[in-house]
Amino acid sequence: MIDKEASVERFQDSHYRRRQRRFTKTLFRDILCVPEFADIEVALTDISEKNLTMVKTILERMVEANHLPTKITATTDRRRALEGARYVISCVRVGGLEAYADDIRIPLKYGVDQCVGDTICAGGILYGQRNIPVILDFCKDIREVAEPGARF
Repeated sequence: MIDKEASVERFQDSHYRRRQRRFTKTLFRDILCVPEFADIEVALTDISEKNLTMVKTILERMVEANHLPTKITATTDRRRALEGARYVISCVRVGGLEAYADDIRIPLKYGVDQCVGDTICAGGILYGQRNIPVILDFCKDIREVAEPGARF
């Protein structure tokens, strides 16, 4: 018999970081495929200096490999990263892997088996309860320091 809770935890642990990097690389590659976005500054921000450095390094390698004029900056100061921004993309996940695993594990405990826990069903509600306050803080900062009319 398969221990679903243990399986979920192992899956999360082994695949989340790889998926996170792949998502960031794919998103960034897609942005840079738009000619109008080749000569831009991408300002990254994260509460984790380690994650921020890792993502910045990956994106800088992509820019260098494609000989693009794109500038990559990184800071743990969200407001500084948002200064003058015209476009803002958020990939925040409040609570990290532990909370994400709970988004799947808790509904599963009550018989709700879902394949993802961030956009659908009970797990999506849990995810929203953690993330909406942070997103509202982002919106406040965007309104105060980004370019007027910035797209989020």
